[in-house]
Amino acid sequence: MWIDILKAFLALGIMGLIFGGALSIAGNVFHVKEDERKGKILAVLPGANCGGCGYAGCANYADAVVAGEAPCNKCPVAKAEGAETIASIMGAEAEEVRPMVAHIRCSGSHDIANKKYTYYGMNDCLAASRLLGGYMTCQYGCLGFGNCVKKCPQDAISIQNGVAMVDRDNCVGCGICLDACPKGVIEIIPKDSTVLVSCSNKDPGARTRVACNAGCIGCKICEKNCPEGAIRVEGNVSIIDYTKCTACGICTEKCPRHLLEFSK
Repeated sequence: MWIDILKAFLALGIMGLIFGGALSIAGNVFHVKEDERKGKILAVLPGANCGGCGYAGCANYADAVVAGEAPCNKCPVAKAEGAETIASIMGAEAEEVRPMVAHIRCSGSHDIANKKYTYYGMNDCLAASRLLGGYMTCQYGCLGFGNCVKKCPQDAISIQNGVAMVDRDNCVGCGICLDACPKGVIEIIPKDSTVLVSCSNKDPGARTRVACNAGCIGCKICEKNCPEGAIRVEGNVSIIDYTKCTACGICTEKCPRHLLEFSK
């Protein structure tokens, strides 16, 4: 009996050696050498895997850069210094990096925006939005439960008087907050932009006046007075083209709702 057991163990051991050797040989034969530049690029990237570059994570972005499928300046967290280092690793010229930040397109704080009912439920923007589009009379406003706050990896967003606010000093423009907001009130704009539109409302002016005391009514006064053609009204709300805006301030002076403002 013991002899049979020993024979079985011996047979298993021999089979293990054979299969192990075969796997080792196969691993050497089919091994694909990883481009050493990927490791150097990963050392520059923050490792946050925030997705702000448009890829699932830092490793995916590094793969795309090495493959020539992505530019060296797509990581908002690495900023200009990181982009220059990555470009140096790739033997390419450093591309310009314009710092970006998130901006909340809503001014509907508790003392300005009207409510259509009192909400009792989960402190979650998505959950609240599923109940008749939310408790705010304006269907496009911030619900203020902080889904964006919870998702922000830089702690750059806070809720103040029922509306999300962005700390520009901490924000890196990664864009994670955009996916977290069910109302789509967040946009990514150049950090050096000084004129802001803090409204996402697309309803006609008459309905907007009922919903919010600070909402854009689509009157087009800003559009008509902008000397650079940098602001236009689409879907009853103002939109700024920051490639044209010179921050002259005319639109902020002309807006009858005092909605357009200079950033601090």
